[in-house]
Amino acid sequence: MTYDVVILGGGAAGLTAGIYASRARLKTLLVEKGYPGGQVLMCENIENYPGFSAGTCGMDLATSMREQAEKFGMETALTEIDRVDLKSYEKVLHSADGSEIHGKTVILCLGAGPRKLGVPGEVELLGRGVSYCAVCDGAFFKDKVLAVVGGGDAAVEDAVFLTKYASEVHIFHRRDKFRAQAIIQERALANPKITVHWNTVIRQIGGNEMVESVAVEDVLTRNVTNMPVDGVFVLIGANPNTKMIAHQVTLDDQGYIITDENMQTNIPGVFAAGDVRKKLLRQIVTACADGAIAATAAEKHIEGAL
Repeated sequence: MTYDVVILGGGAAGLTAGIYASRARLKTLLVEKGYPGGQVLMCENIENYPGFSAGTCGMDLATSMREQAEKFGMETALTEIDRVDLKSYEKVLHSADGSEIHGKTVILCLGAGPRKLGVPGEVELLGRGVSYCAVCDGAFFKDKVLAVVGGGDAAVEDAVFLTKYASEVHIFHRRDKFRAQAIIQERALANPKITVHWNTVIRQIGGNEMVESVAVEDVLTRNVTNMPVDGVFVLIGANPNTKMIAHQVTLDDQGYIITDENMQTNIPGVFAAGDVRKKLLRQIVTACADGAIAATAAEKHIEGAL
């Protein structure tokens, strides 16, 4: 069987592409190795998505998107893809179980994974105090002292979220000011449980069975001190999940997929949407916009109009 549109990745971009493609009566398959939703699933409360002034739970939003797409006829395959052939006229996705998925067009919604600190103790203590998801793991740290690394929206917002559980939250940021939106900064700086450590980086995460401390360096003086903590949340951005398609699709120097305004990659019939694409802003609303455009462009490609 050959699908009109195969969507690789089930985050906000992929689910929106599924809504638009299936509603256009294209035979559409969404391929995702886990529960569809992507990083949206890690958001406890989304308050900047249009139409939800009181905020909405990420799980609820993702579930609603999936149900909407499936109502229009989108199919879902929960499987892991380990190889793709995109340059032929008919695109082929090779599943880890040995099966093949064929599509006239493919929309790459591969997303991005958490960026690592790359310091001693990070890998060894992963899942034992080291985490990349505050919403996933915050509840395990009731009345504990936590370290948050980063200065962007995710880091500062998640630091505020962690104060629901932790007794203290220490934010370590390598610069002297945050990159986060002003409203998020205001909330963090006004929270009595949060202490911000400017111009600091974590050089080592210490502990035997669990995280016990962090070695912190002042980037101005180069002094290193040890601070007792019970957990470390690394929230310093993401790396695009493009390793699988790097030899076929044109990427920028950071590994993000380069597209035109129609989400078209360098390969005819192959589109990209969401966090995996090179762009200024990576938010749910922009992922949805990308997905809608990519699905519409895929339809035009099949019709020979693009």
